[in-house]
Amino acid sequence: MPYDKFLIAPLKTGLQRDVKPFMIQDDAFQYLQNAYVWRGRVIKRFGSYLLNAIGSATDQYNARLRINIGTITANSSGTVPGHIFQPGQMFSSGTLSFTVSNPAAGVQQMIRSDGSVSAATFNITNGAYNITATGLPGATIIYFYPSTPVMGFVVYQEGAINDEPTFAFDQQFTYQQINGGWDVLGIGTWTVLTGSDSQFIWATNYRNALGDGTLLFITNNNPADPMQYWDGAAWHIFNPAVNAAGDKVETCLMIIPFKDRLLLFNTTETGAEAGTYVNRMRYSQNGDPTAATAFYDVPNVAGFGGFVSCYDTQEQIISAKVIKDRLIVFFENSTYELVYTANEIQPFRWQRLNTELGTESTFSTVPFDKVVLTVGNVGIHACNGANVERIDNLIPDEVYKISESNAGIFRVHGIRDYFKEMVYWTFPSSDHEVGGISETYPNRVMVYNYKTGSWAFNNDSFTAFGYYLQQANLTWATWFQPWFESDWQWAEGSRETQFREIIAGNQEGFTFIIDDEEPRNAPSLQITNITSIAGVVTITAYNHNLFQGDYVIIENIQATDPYAAVLNGNIYNVTLTNTNQFVIYQAGAPASGYLGQGTIGRVSNITIRTKQFNPYQDQATNIYLYKVEFNVDSTVNGEITVDYGADFPPTGNGLLADAQLTGTILGTGVLETFPYALVPNEIQAQQLWHPVYFQSMGGNIQLQLSFSKAEITNPLIAFSDFEMHAMMLFTQRSGRLQ
Repeated sequence: MPYDKFLIAPLKTGLQRDVKPFMIQDDAFQYLQNAYVWRGRVIKRFGSYLLNAIGSATDQYNARLRINIGTITANSSGTVPGHIFQPGQMFSSGTLSFTVSNPAAGVQQMIRSDGSVSAATFNITNGAYNITATGLPGATIIYFYPSTPVMGFVVYQEGAINDEPTFAFDQQFTYQQINGGWDVLGIGTWTVLTGSDSQFIWATNYRNALGDGTLLFITNNNPADPMQYWDGAAWHIFNPAVNAAGDKVETCLMIIPFKDRLLLFNTTETGAEAGTYVNRMRYSQNGDPTAATAFYDVPNVAGFGGFVSCYDTQEQIISAKVIKDRLIVFFENSTYELVYTANEIQPFRWQRLNTELGTESTFSTVPFDKVVLTVGNVGIHACNGANVERIDNLIPDEVYKISESNAGIFRVHGIRDYFKEMVYWTFPSSDHEVGGISETYPNRVMVYNYKTGSWAFNNDSFTAFGYYLQQANLTWATWFQPWFESDWQWAEGSRETQFREIIAGNQEGFTFIIDDEEPRNAPSLQITNITSIAGVVTITAYNHNLFQGDYVIIENIQATDPYAAVLNGNIYNVTLTNTNQFVIYQAGAPASGYLGQGTIGRVSNITIRTKQFNPYQDQATNIYLYKVEFNVDSTVNGEITVDYGADFPPTGNGLLADAQLTGTILGTGVLETFPYALVPNEIQAQQLWHPVYFQSMGGNIQLQLSFSKAEITNPLIAFSDFEMHAMMLFTQRSGRLQ
């Protein structure tokens, strides 16, 4: 009896969870993790590489937020700037690193990467350091790495077209790019911020006093921190007076330029009416917002500033963006437009657009030309200026999995990828609230293809997104990775100077470029210390945000004994985690001897689970699945395992995985994405049709593609690209539907 053939292509729907798996679209997926749908195919999630990477073991030095604290000669001593002193911080000078590993208070010896016993001390109580120059060339700059979360990025709109600098923020400082790395912004001064690690930086560009230059205004909505602006040379306090009595705006949630005025939303004010006005917007006069009287509120007199409160609601203003020439303001559970009246005495008024859909996350709002997207407490919403509606109908329950603990709703950050036509939202997921570990930092990324309306999820830990204008052309001569690990072509547009990249940061102050053609994740966590007992290796990495079952690659370790040779370049399964430590297993690992510089990179396991197929369901018969032919892009070393079953349990194990546990022979289920040696013509093909055999029968059959443990711990496989264009099912009817 011949087999019926069913082609599943193109693949456009993506993740679908609004109905049971047997009812979703043929090209949809019950799970789509670390892979997403793009232009009719399923591809591996985006990767990343460290900013300013050159392929050196010390690449992390140039990628992390850092401060030049002087030049080391015979020795260097002093007190690091700021007020946060903690283990996990680091110094570097030349190629050497000095790691603060001891959490005890007082003066502690740091780990020196050269193995020297010379003094390199740090006082966690007050930030005092003392580093001798042993092993260092004379007059070498020494850098301090605060190792606190990245709290925002902004492109400063001053400079040549598409050549503007990106500034970065953490909890204490503002940074700029200097000499291929980060340093504090300003000469002899810096922005000192004292907010928590959930009070992110809102930054906006606006005109200067003469209108011939750009000021950068920042706020973190913390009354202890003054709002400030950067004029291209120095930082200035920005606490505008609202009357002649000296009452001031102390801070605000957002600063937005609109209609030739600077607007402050959700303000905290001092003076006669001191307090926080969560539904208030204050506006400046037309023109210079730094003038002494720019925000003066003079009723019924044109030419001054003022305020307008939304008395229709007691909800807080949470976020806002401009669509064309209209300003959309999201409250907690409602949406308004701030309408410009062109009346100089009362230039703005509130107009309600929706009474039940708003947002909870200030930085989740992503603007488009015709709509604004935002993450609310009951869905992901799009506002076009007239209506507000949900866009996440295919995954209606996922928004409820954003963790509310540890200020989780404030940690949701979104950004638009113009090149790939995607939106990414980083968020802490309540799915991982197990093992007593609090969900402080984001651990997942929601991926939205706004051209097709499809969804997917990645496992990753980003605290903030931004844009970065590439500083130089990337060529094969300057690229730092082997060609077989890179999936881009010669003279590709995204490798050209001034291409707008997406930059991301994490909880340890690392910064890296998001790259859809990079098949691996950047080494973006620092190893602070390593100990081992009988092959049980405990790795200390502060705020690592890894969970049991994750996979990581260990790299760049410096050590006096076999640590480097035993661990470097290997991929491990994470077990027994707590906030600052996790365990891996490696036979032959020495008990001690770690010297620093080690990094951890997350290794993402793809999970692609199809619908439950039965093309004969309407005929009340079972399905017999003989094989599936997969159309995949050709790779050098890639492969993935295809498991199957009538229904996958929460563990994700299908018949193939269960058979391996019991010793039953059902085949390997391996889908090779490299050319077959016995098929000479495949070496020239860009796409391959490769089969996987099942010979399984049931009321329905579901497939799951993911890396086995052997595959994901092999870097040649784990770091290969994966693209699937189509599936061809070979089936027959098989008995009455049960």
